[in-house]
Amino acid sequence: MMKRTFLALAVMLAISPGPGATAEKLMIETFDDRPETRWRFIADTVMGGVSTGEVDFRTENGISYARLTGSVSTENNGGFIQFRTTLGTPPPDGTEGVRLSVRGNSQRYFVHLRTTGTLLPWQYYQAGFEAGAEWAEVRLPLAAFEPSGWLLADTPGAASLTSIGIVAFGRDHEAEIEVREVGFY
Repeated sequence: MMKRTFLALAVMLAISPGPGATAEKLMIETFDDRPETRWRFIADTVMGGVSTGEVDFRTENGISYARLTGSVSTENNGGFIQFRTTLGTPPPDGTEGVRLSVRGNSQRYFVHLRTTGTLLPWQYYQAGFEAGAEWAEVRLPLAAFEPSGWLLADTPGAASLTSIGIVAFGRDHEAEIEVREVGFY
């Protein structure tokens, strides 16, 4: 019980900015301590698509990360695989964007954000990035996220964020992306 209490306190301190701290230091995930309980794999098969894939969680040289792999197919009105987590609380006021540490197969990938205003399953905000062969930091300002439809606000607000997903999307290709950090700045 004491170990669980200590772990909960450590997690709260890691994701909660203290007095005088900024959103710059807000980390929501480093893929340590059972990330499979927080992240789930989703494919276009939920709507009739035929894309296949998986997310698995690994540790290499003391660094934990998530690895999304699979075949994205636009057949049958499909075209995505992703892994997503629900945010327990939105990021703090002053949050300007999403920060990732990624590597991959030199392809274009996306972050999808859902908000309190994305009520339908196919609604989201999207911003793209490249995932090269070496670990690199990616910063995506909230203003760079585009709505998936005309019923959504032009830009997602930090206070309304409810989930974040890492997505291989929109074209036929083989996906391979690894993510070792997800946070906000």
